[in-house]
Amino acid sequence: MAGVPTDAGAHAPARDFSALASPGVRALACYDPGHDIVALRNKAGAQGLLELGGNESAWGPSLLALAALRSELDTLELYPDPRGGVLKHSLAEAFGVEREQLLLGNGSHELLMQVAQVFAGPDRPVLVSRYCFAVYPLAAQAANARLNVVEALPKDHPTQPRGHDIDAMVAALRPEHGLVMLANPNNPTGTWLTLSEIERLLQAASPKTLVVLDEAYGEFLDHPGCGSALGLLRKYPNLLVTRTFSKLHGLAALRVGALVADAGVVALMERLRESFNVNSLGLAAAAAALKDAAHIATVLHETTGNREALAIELRARGCFVHPSRTNFLLVDFGTAEAATAIDHGLLVRDIVVRPMRGYGLPQCLRITVGRVGQNARLLNALDAVMAETGLSSAGFTSMSKAIAPAERSASAEDGE
Repeated sequence: MAGVPTDAGAHAPARDFSALASPGVRALACYDPGHDIVALRNKAGAQGLLELGGNESAWGPSLLALAALRSELDTLELYPDPRGGVLKHSLAEAFGVEREQLLLGNGSHELLMQVAQVFAGPDRPVLVSRYCFAVYPLAAQAANARLNVVEALPKDHPTQPRGHDIDAMVAALRPEHGLVMLANPNNPTGTWLTLSEIERLLQAASPKTLVVLDEAYGEFLDHPGCGSALGLLRKYPNLLVTRTFSKLHGLAALRVGALVADAGVVALMERLRESFNVNSLGLAAAAAALKDAAHIATVLHETTGNREALAIELRARGCFVHPSRTNFLLVDFGTAEAATAIDHGLLVRDIVVRPMRGYGLPQCLRITVGRVGQNARLLNALDAVMAETGLSSAGFTSMSKAIAPAERSASAEDGE
C-alpha cells in the first residue's frame, strides 16, 4: 500500500488493549465459523471439498440473480444505492408491507447485532432459548445486556426434541426484558414453532419488549399450523422479523439480509445503520432472486425430498436425527468422542460438516442437505468412517429408538 513502510508492524507483539474496551466487549468471544474452509479447499483431492457445514444452498443462485449481478460489474467504481430502493420495493411487494417497514443489512447477522445495540442494555436483558443461534448471545453481550437462557425441550420430546419450550419462555418473560430473540425454524436444531405458539409468546410479552423472529430458514417451514410471522406484524407492533438471502436464494457470498418491523422501529435503527452497508451486486442479485419463482420452487422441492431421504438413511444407521424443516439436519451420535471421530474421519475424506461443541452439543454434528450425489458421497464416507473407527449402528440403536413413531412415519412418507 502506497505510503506505508514495508516493515510497518512486522513481528510486533500483540498488546492487550482489553482494559480500554467496554465491559461487554471485553467478555466477548469471537463468532466461531467452524472449520477453515479455504485451507481445506486448497488441500482437497480430485473430488474437491464437499461443504456440508455452512447450510449454503446446494442449488446455488438463480440464473436471474446471476444476470442481475453481472449487469452491475461495469459500475463497481460507484457506491451502491444507500437506500436500497429497488430491493426494498421488491421486498415490500413480496412481504405485503410498506417500504418504511424495511431495513437492509449485510446479512441478517448485522441486523441482529444492531437490534441488540439499539434495544438491549444493562437494564434491558435479552431472553433466548437454549440451543439458540450463536449470534444472539454475542449480540446481547456486545450491548452489555444480561442474557437470560430458558431451557429447551428435552431430547426425548415426541415431536420437537431440543426445540423451543414456549411454556417456559412465557413463564420467564419479565416487563424489563428488552428483547426476546428466537429463530423459526431454529438453527442448529432444525425444530420449529407453530403460529399459535408464536402468538402466545407475543401476547405474553410486554409492549415494551421487542420479539425478534429470525426466519433465516423460514421459507423451508412447510408444516401444518406453521408459517411466516410476517402476517402478525400489523397486530403486534413489537414484533420484528429478519430474513436472509444466504439460504434459500443461494447468495451467501453477497451478504444480504432484511429486517421487517414497525416503521418506528426501523426509523430508530436507521440512525445506526452503516452507510452503503449492502453492496451493489447484492442489491441487484437479491431483487432478481425474489422474482425467480421457478428456481425458488425447485430449491424447496429438492431440499425437502433430499432432507427426508437423508434422514431416513442416517436413522437406518442408528443415528438420532432431529426432525427438521430447514436445509440441514442435526444428528446426535451419542457421545462427544463418537461425533469427533466422525467429524475427523469425514474431513480426511474431504467432507466438511459442522461440529456443535460451541452450542453445548458436543455429541452432535450439523449436516447441510446436499444434492442426491452429494448426500450419497456423505453416506459412503460415513459408512467407511464407522467401519474404520469401530463405530457401528448397534452403538446408536438406543438413540434411534428415541425418535417418535409419528416422526418416523412422516419422514418415510415425505420422502436440507
